Amino acid sequence: MAASGSGASDGLEAHCTIHDSMRGKVQCNYCGKVVSGKFRLKCHLAGMRGDVIPCTEVPADTKKLFHDMVLEQKDASNKAFNREVLNLGTQETPSKRKRGPGTNGCTPRKSQSTESAGSRKSEEIISISEYGSEHLSPLSEDVERTFSEGKEYRSSMRARLVGRFFYENGIDLDAVNSPSFQEMMNAMVGNAHSDDEIPSYQELKGPILQEEVKEMRQYVQTVRQSWETTGCSILLDGWIDEKGRTLINFLADCPRGPIYLSSTDVSSCVGDVDAFLSILYGVVEEAGLDNVVQVVAWSSESWLEDASRQFIERYKTALWSVSASYCIELMLEKIGMMSSVTGVMEKAKTLVEFIHTHTAGLEITSTQTLGHELIKPQKIMSAIPYMTLENIVLGKKKLREMFQSSEWSTSVLALSEEGKKVADLINNPSFWSGARMVLKATVPLLRLLCFIRRDDIPQAAYLYETMDQVKETIRNEFKKNESMYMPFWKIIDEVWNTDLHSPLHAAGYFLNPSLFYSSDFYCDGEVAFGLLCCMVLMAHDRETHALISFQLDNYRHAEGAFAEGSAAAQMNISPVDWWSRFGGECPELQRFAIRIFSQTCDGSSKYGLKKDMAEKLLDGTRNRADQEELQDLTFLSYNLHLKQFHSKAG
Repeated sequence: MAASGSGASDGLEAHCTIHDSMRGKVQCNYCGKVVSGKFRLKCHLAGMRGDVIPCTEVPADTKKLFHDMVLEQKDASNKAFNREVLNLGTQETPSKRKRGPGTNGCTPRKSQSTESAGSRKSEEIISISEYGSEHLSPLSEDVERTFSEGKEYRSSMRARLVGRFFYENGIDLDAVNSPSFQEMMNAMVGNAHSDDEIPSYQELKGPILQEEVKEMRQYVQTVRQSWETTGCSILLDGWIDEKGRTLINFLADCPRGPIYLSSTDVSSCVGDVDAFLSILYGVVEEAGLDNVVQVVAWSSESWLEDASRQFIERYKTALWSVSASYCIELMLEKIGMMSSVTGVMEKAKTLVEFIHTHTAGLEITSTQTLGHELIKPQKIMSAIPYMTLENIVLGKKKLREMFQSSEWSTSVLALSEEGKKVADLINNPSFWSGARMVLKATVPLLRLLCFIRRDDIPQAAYLYETMDQVKETIRNEFKKNESMYMPFWKIIDEVWNTDLHSPLHAAGYFLNPSLFYSSDFYCDGEVAFGLLCCMVLMAHDRETHALISFQLDNYRHAEGAFAEGSAAAQMNISPVDWWSRFGGECPELQRFAIRIFSQTCDGSSKYGLKKDMAEKLLDGTRNRADQEELQDLTFLSYNLHLKQFHSKAG
């Protein structure tokens, strides 16, 4: 039946049907989507994204009606919300700050007397909690707790939140004096109170920065304390800037989250391995020799390869590996250079460029492919061509229909040489067979790349086995025809053997109970050597090494608690949880296994740290005071970014 009640005044009853009156759920009359509450329904009908999917069937005039209605309601809600915030309590501000009218006392709020006012306030609370609560930082949680308890909301908190926005995004602090920034803040808090709410440039550089740095150092220390149990990986985030300098950000990664350590200009070390290792060893030593399990480089450039060999030979305290995502991208790049693949990719590029260059082509694509985009957005640039090719193959039927349609045949483009070339390409069976051949080899690698970018599984426990599965999948795709799959296998093996493989991956394979206790587990020389290598490097004394060797026999033969654990290994339980539950009788082996699984296989590129902060820090043109301030800003900016990344991933 049609909805009734409070929604009637908005005209909603003609656009929805009650689905669950007890829970306030209504169903859109146009697309059948069930949503909670009238405000979400309005957003749904208005085509506004947020916490609801827009309706695709609503008439244009109805969509505009509700779009205007939602904007008007949001504007009114924001103004009401700001007024209530300002009336929460006395604003205690530093004596040097100018007080605005009405900040010396508090006027108790009157209770809402009308049903409509109560409904609006209820909707505001829902909107605030659903959009923001899951990503709140500790400081933000304090702010929300202050609201919910009706306590005083100090201006220093607001000032720190403003400061945090500047610091995290690396914004020039002088922007606080920008007229447009002042206007924005005035619009949010009101002209009368803006002086109390907007921090000054001096405060952003001074006390607020110091408070934020102090809080971040406490967070970093908490992360560091976890290294005693899990160990950590030192990630090298290197690049060449516009001045030709080779710069590196040093990060530390562990299950508690990544943290930024320092930045260094290593330009003079590119041809001097000893100098570079001296810098690197200083970073490792500062993190703790017993804590660092591995160093993960951003690439396999020749000077880094030289450094990796000497690092292991000289220090014998940690492993060296190369970012797994970099290595998979390298495989894709090398496959793209094969003559049989290059021709297919060039033809696909021609097709995509033609459609996305010509307006008429775009209009036809929208009509014939139901808005299906050929280019699939992807942060990893090397994956885009192959994912685009996959999209083309998936849209083969629609593309053929497009180029065989009357709209196409009567268009100007159909008569052009370029148009005829593309139409012939679409109707050429060899293009489609070539595209399928490329995808048989690359799609498994693309899936592996997505796997490596995940943060919800211990990568070291599965990478070794997953790499084998990728190769087997490729072989099966080519019906085990050796002449077809072997050229791709050779490229994969080349990158695996020279860059990607680490003893850590082999040890992770051996110590992963779901694999070890399976019927098809296979321990070859590579696996045995990898396990032994990790034991030598990670067990820093002979007694611990001997204990791990002895306890490995219990694990191999499923003795003691491992007997029960071997049966549970095939259940849906993570390797870390398994060892925590069943490895207690073998504490040295348990610690060894958990440390293995706590390491990442990927590098620093996934975090997407901006390079400009480090480039400014390392230009060496500032006086001591300014340099120390920039060090604090860089430390804070990078760690805020990494902390947010980890909280979202978790």
